[in-house]
Amino acid sequence: MTNKIIAIQGNHPSNLNPLTDTSIFLANEIQKKNYKIFYYEPRYLSILDTEVIADGYFIKFNYKKKKFFKILKKKSLNLKKCKFILIRQDPPFNLEYISSTYILDKIKDNVRIINDPTSIRNISEKLFSTRYQKFMPSTIFSQNINEIKKFLRKYKKIIIKPIHSFSGNDIHLLTKFDSKLINKFIKKHNYIMCQKYLSKIYKGDKRVFIINGKICGAISRIPKKGSFLSNMSKGAKAVNVKLSNKEIKISKLIAKQLKKKKIFFAGIDFIDQKLNGDINVTSPTGLKTLFDISKINLAITFWEELLSNVSTTK
Repeated sequence: MTNKIIAIQGNHPSNLNPLTDTSIFLANEIQKKNYKIFYYEPRYLSILDTEVIADGYFIKFNYKKKKFFKILKKKSLNLKKCKFILIRQDPPFNLEYISSTYILDKIKDNVRIINDPTSIRNISEKLFSTRYQKFMPSTIFSQNINEIKKFLRKYKKIIIKPIHSFSGNDIHLLTKFDSKLINKFIKKHNYIMCQKYLSKIYKGDKRVFIINGKICGAISRIPKKGSFLSNMSKGAKAVNVKLSNKEIKISKLIAKQLKKKKIFFAGIDFIDQKLNGDINVTSPTGLKTLFDISKINLAITFWEELLSNVSTTK
């Protein structure tokens, strides 16, 4: 009998926003094919004797109801019984995140895991972009305050952000050197990313969706008035967009490399036709937003690609 369980490792459903959340969007689509969704948080993942066990629950998602999820049955599940496991919790990319990838490594030859736990551990979403710096605005990664000071002096207006954060959190626009702020920032985050500010961010960035090594769609996210942050969680507005030939060429190059590294689902971001240095492989988002503005359902593409390729990736 075909295994019909999909496990999702994520944040508790009560913390998710059904209007924008990609995990719910993916789960809702595969439910239509009569797959059961088993949901658990990474802190409830264990190795017990020789088995990888998760304490969680079977769950049903329903966009039509105010409470968009229903817990059907609590369960301690041997994850080898699953068809697929989706790693979908938000970063920060911390020791708990890393430890969960080591645990899931133990069963990745038995169960297809999206994205591959070894790969998401090895691919720092921002540091990985150093392979493509020729496509990026001027960028440094450092915790040397003198180097950061020189970088700001050269470019006058820069963005600083943590290497291991997410959703536009802790990002600052600097136009003058503030030693107190920068020292505090380094103390909290260690290595940080500093990048020449791109003034055309007010026109929006472009999020490109990569599924199984293919460019499958894109949206533009326009910051709210007075903001330079294009994250939906920071009030940005999504609109339909077309990619330029340059963006397509860069996206294909990165998509090819990500597929080689067993990254099935990713999001890459452009500002003014330049990579902004974020190559999202941990829990890419935006599919629900794309559907809402275009009616293009990449959740269907996601599952079709995964189900058709599962036998070739073991």
